[in-house]
Amino acid sequence: MQLFYNPDIAANAKEARFPKDESKHIVKVLRKREGDILDITNGSGNFFKAEITQASPSNCTVKILEVTTEKAFDYHLHLAVAPTKLNDRYEWFLEKATEIGVSEITPIICDHSERKVVKEDRYERILQSAMKQSLKAYLPKLNEAVSFSEFIETQAATKTDRFIAHCEETNRFSLKQKLKPKTDVLILIGPEGDFSPAEIEQALKAGFVPVMLGEQRLRTETAAVVATHSVAFVNE
Repeated sequence: MQLFYNPDIAANAKEARFPKDESKHIVKVLRKREGDILDITNGSGNFFKAEITQASPSNCTVKILEVTTEKAFDYHLHLAVAPTKLNDRYEWFLEKATEIGVSEITPIICDHSERKVVKEDRYERILQSAMKQSLKAYLPKLNEAVSFSEFIETQAATKTDRFIAHCEETNRFSLKQKLKPKTDVLILIGPEGDFSPAEIEQALKAGFVPVMLGEQRLRTETAAVVATHSVAFVNE
């Protein structure tokens, strides 16, 4: 099954049009023609079966034949993850977290961050590709990059279960022991050099619970994927 993405299709739509770049891909690259059936998601929980009515490389149009709705997760997982020095490692995390089940992602710029500029357009394409590849109906929300301090301030009053995963030899809990099923979760994952002591202190004062992801010291992208899987496992 090949899944296409069109965020502009409403659940009650009777027809839809693809933008020029996607139309060209469907008609010129995949050689789809009038009468061919496409499987589409809008990234908001709906799957569509649609028939191509106009196979134009600049304006591919389809007629909606069938709509189904995929049940959303019983939890909302928000990962705030510092960008990695090597961009492909962060992209790997985005792909795998989407496959496993993440709801929202915020790149956070920390004291020890070596990468302070992110390619949000490219990250968005990675998420879309991973969603289609894993046949999911929900596209994770990607937020703009923000400084650690600013992010903590915006999250201080939320009722979500909030955790900061760090490597400091201080009192920490096992994340798996703290997770509860069907609960919204926010987890902070730091850069290669870990969070600074000042950042950890700021998070703790804001109500974040210090956690560890295991006995091993993990890379940023690995830690983020482990955290994603831990939350998914608890909710199975």
